[in-house]
Amino acid sequence: MISTGSMRGSDGGDNADTMTMADNGGMSGPGSEQPPAGYRPTADEEFMNPRQLAFFRRKLLDWKESILQEAAGTLETLKAEPMREPDVTDRASSETDWGIELRTRDRQRKVISKIDAALRRIEAGDYGYCEVSGEPISLQRLEARPIATMTLEAQERHERDEKITRDE
Repeated sequence: MISTGSMRGSDGGDNADTMTMADNGGMSGPGSEQPPAGYRPTADEEFMNPRQLAFFRRKLLDWKESILQEAAGTLETLKAEPMREPDVTDRASSETDWGIELRTRDRQRKVISKIDAALRRIEAGDYGYCEVSGEPISLQRLEARPIATMTLEAQERHERDEKITRDE
């Protein structure tokens, strides 16, 4: 258990707020505390304050957990339902379905590495700032895509440059 703070109760005793490392994603530092229930970041507050960092950290950890649970479900289904389709057409259909499912899991594996990188940026104090311009990434963009590393403008410019390079 790690302590997230200590408060004096009305009786003078200590009521320590504690959480396990699992609750905290195994990390401490910026954004490691829990945001209040129902909290949503707003532009009225200081950008990437501890509460916002905690909000995005929780969002990233929840997303990662969801992906890992889906992957575990896919693995269990693969183990439980071996492909023994007697009909060639049914077998081809099942193989196609599993191919799609496995490609999806591979894409999600790549998303997990981006989630881990975003969590490292929170720890380093770089989260929420464009890796190209250094400007803050909008809260709306971060809520929609918490693994974003560029402002919308920088991302659009990057994609245009990439398209031009690809077309040449």
